[in-house]
Amino acid sequence: MRRDVRILLVGDEAVGKSTIVTSLIKESFVAHVQHIVPEVTIPPEVTPENVTTYIVDSGSGPQDRPHLESEIRKAHVICVVYAIDNPNSFDRIPTYWLPSFRQLGVNVPVILVGNKIDLRGGEVTNEALEEEIVPIMNEFKEVETCVECSAKLPLNVSEVFYFAQKAVLHPTAPLYDSRDHVLKKECVAALRRIFKLCDANKDGILDAAELNEFQRKCFDAPLQAQELEGIKEMVRAHAEGGVRDGGLTEAGFLYLHTIFIQRGRLETTWTVLRKFGYAEDLRLTESFLYPKFDVAYDCSVELSPKGYQFFTDIFETFDKDQDGALRTEELEDLFSTSPGNPWASQRFPDTTVSSDTGAVTLQGWLAQWSMTTLLEYKTTLAHLAYLGYPEEPRTGALHITRPRKMDRRKGKVTRNVFLCYVCGAAGSGKTSLLRAFADKAFSEVYEPTKKMNSVVNSVDIQGSEKYLVLQEFGSKYEAETLRNPKKTELADVIVNVYDSSDTNSFSYISNLRQQYNLDHIPTLFVATKSDLDLAQQRHEVQPDVYCRRLGLQVPVAVSVKTGQTADVFHAICSIAMNPSSAIPGGSDRAMTAAARFRMYVTVCTIIGGAATGAIFVYRTFVRPGGTTFSGLGAQWVGWLLGRREL
Repeated sequence: MRRDVRILLVGDEAVGKSTIVTSLIKESFVAHVQHIVPEVTIPPEVTPENVTTYIVDSGSGPQDRPHLESEIRKAHVICVVYAIDNPNSFDRIPTYWLPSFRQLGVNVPVILVGNKIDLRGGEVTNEALEEEIVPIMNEFKEVETCVECSAKLPLNVSEVFYFAQKAVLHPTAPLYDSRDHVLKKECVAALRRIFKLCDANKDGILDAAELNEFQRKCFDAPLQAQELEGIKEMVRAHAEGGVRDGGLTEAGFLYLHTIFIQRGRLETTWTVLRKFGYAEDLRLTESFLYPKFDVAYDCSVELSPKGYQFFTDIFETFDKDQDGALRTEELEDLFSTSPGNPWASQRFPDTTVSSDTGAVTLQGWLAQWSMTTLLEYKTTLAHLAYLGYPEEPRTGALHITRPRKMDRRKGKVTRNVFLCYVCGAAGSGKTSLLRAFADKAFSEVYEPTKKMNSVVNSVDIQGSEKYLVLQEFGSKYEAETLRNPKKTELADVIVNVYDSSDTNSFSYISNLRQQYNLDHIPTLFVATKSDLDLAQQRHEVQPDVYCRRLGLQVPVAVSVKTGQTADVFHAICSIAMNPSSAIPGGSDRAMTAAARFRMYVTVCTIIGGAATGAIFVYRTFVRPGGTTFSGLGAQWVGWLLGRREL
């Protein structure tokens, strides 16, 4: 909400603009004031709305025009003052002043101020005021209201500035169509969303408990029983269908806010809207959707127990038929308070576990949110707001994990959601493997992967539920991903897939490993299509020998077509939890490039010193795979830097 308000007073000569400002400051009438009072600053602690307020006086003579136009453009609200004893000053409002603002391209709220009501002859009220003002308000929608005052008595002077503040802080224009006397469609949409979020049991009415929770959230105070009954009686009398089964319906909720606005209590509706994250344009603010949440490099984000509980509760609430799965209609209802299903463009629900009819199970629902939080935690953060997460701060629904490097160094992984990259040649069976993981039926139809494909499911590891995300990239994006250190650092495991019946399939993986630096990432090899005849791979060594030389387990043979997956997903998760067990070349090879360089410098120094003393240093060591090499220290350095052949 705005933290300052700039109020400009304009009007014809001698209507009392400067006197009004002086009467406010002095709290009494000052007979003789200067032509234009200097700008006045009122600190926030003495204003009802707790905002800094600037009051600017102006002149209307030809010599004042440049300054006046400048101030009109800077104003947040303009008070057009006319004098009760000067009808011409009132007539010039619709013929001169209001058109002038529009010609300057200014669109701010306008308050009409009738001064000198003390000259009305003892009668300070004006029964005909509405009849005089309504035609102007109908033609000029920027006019918020009209206030009559007397700077001499003084009477209603502070109200002038109160209404001016309200016009800026709680504007009518975004909420209400003054011409048709109805809520604007954007306001209706926002209030309907708020009603749905407050309707905790989704029965279409706000009962006493739900209304009290709404009142507590917005105004920090519960409704008294007598107040609640009074509200329901008023709605029942004026809004058909506004009360049902002792609760307030959506129609009744909208009627209440219409009445608040029509009676000048816009601050009530604006307080509600702002508590639910809306800005003046009736859109949810960025700061509301994305509160501050800093995630350090090499850490990941998971749902906390509170986050999992929230998504479990909302699943059960919208599972109307209680069949343990969300149908398309139920999902649409669930996401009706958001821009829509966040996974609509991601092959959902094929990305997770669903029933035979395509309805998402609770297991699949929680798995999908686990994947979303891992890959795009801001999407989860925003949807916690859209779906009405009840606690503050909302970031309590998320948990930042320990850095991956620290996990690997300590040898104990504390995370619960793991990311696995699945690489391999086109046609090697990557997509079928992903579909099998999400419990989807095998398809004989081959469709090359054109864009990144992600699936998720839960895996039971010694009685503890973990979530595993499998990603394949397609030939177009695979190289782009593997050459980017920032992306490869995110992977907990790389699964290299090859078609055991295709003689050329394994060479693709071997070439990938030679081309990109992946040896710091835990690795598993998977041989697909084991139901077909085993083919001799066109490679210098066969896959099992290749893996042994790397100190890895031999390829896991699977056949998705026949359902023989050899518990490969359990193996992937186990590797993610114990990464040192599957580092190519052993855990000692999992050092960073910087660490290798430091060792290179150290060894070169030793060798240089030895050469000076005419001493030759020999090293004997064993490469992965058991081959023994002997040679000068420089050869050892070459191996440390990764210059090797397998």
